[in-house]
Amino acid sequence: MQPSGLTYGVAGLDLPILPAENPLQRILRSALPDRMESVLTGVPYWNAAHFGLDRVSLFREATLEQQQAMLTIASTQLLQESCAVEQAGMGYMTRMALLAETLEERMLYSLFAADEATHLAQLQPFLPAAIVTPDPFLQLLTELAESSDKTVLLFMIQVLLEGWGLSHYRSLARDCSHPVLADRFREFLQAEARHHATGVTLFRQTDLTRSSRSAILEILVPFLQLVQPGPQRLVQAIAQVQGDLSPSQRLQIFTELDTETHSGMRLQLLRSLMQSGGGGTIVQDLEEQGAFQPFSPEQCAHIAGG
Repeated sequence: MQPSGLTYGVAGLDLPILPAENPLQRILRSALPDRMESVLTGVPYWNAAHFGLDRVSLFREATLEQQQAMLTIASTQLLQESCAVEQAGMGYMTRMALLAETLEERMLYSLFAADEATHLAQLQPFLPAAIVTPDPFLQLLTELAESSDKTVLLFMIQVLLEGWGLSHYRSLARDCSHPVLADRFREFLQAEARHHATGVTLFRQTDLTRSSRSAILEILVPFLQLVQPGPQRLVQAIAQVQGDLSPSQRLQIFTELDTETHSGMRLQLLRSLMQSGGGGTIVQDLEEQGAFQPFSPEQCAHIAGG
């Protein structure tokens, strides 16, 4: 454990975890609703069709053991990301409670912080270990949470990322092979919808200044650049099991995954969330930069090999 007095970031992804025998763990368990102590872990919770791997010849030609290994890595990445987002959400909602301008706003954000804590506790038993793997998206989220501009935080986290999370969690719930975990994700949707709706309501009541708009664009361009190159982590999961992939193999995988269509749909969802959330002028600026244009399989394969 790091020395007392050290200040952790708002996202808190580097916070130490207390040992199971610590008295605070017992108090926490008593405060959390319906927390499962242990469940089956280490198995893939989503099948090949969810990731599109059923269309990838390198996956289909692999042994059953190799296929299971790829799916386990990909499933673990999804769960780790979900846990990290909920953990970061606790810090974000707490910060927004302090920035609240009305009593009702502070009450809402205090309740939202409790939502995020509950969600994290309900997901943790499904992970073999509470490890946050370094990831460009999580790094961007960590840096974003430190922003002092409330308008930027509202738009990026609640209008955009919470809206994205609604679609993402629906997909995870629909395709999850573990019935309890699937129920968990379905149960999250109502709370996530409230978080998103609150962000849209507050953002629409806010005057978008030139400096806030510029700051949002400065964050959105690299964020969309994480979506444009397609499912890079999935290809990394294949390589982790199969060994280094040749340029032609990487190109074949991205082509079989139909990455241009896949990324294009995700980019259009993000565009729609920005537009409906009150960010029409932001959308125009991004369109001029080609930020909603998905990369070709060749571009994706080049990035994967970089």
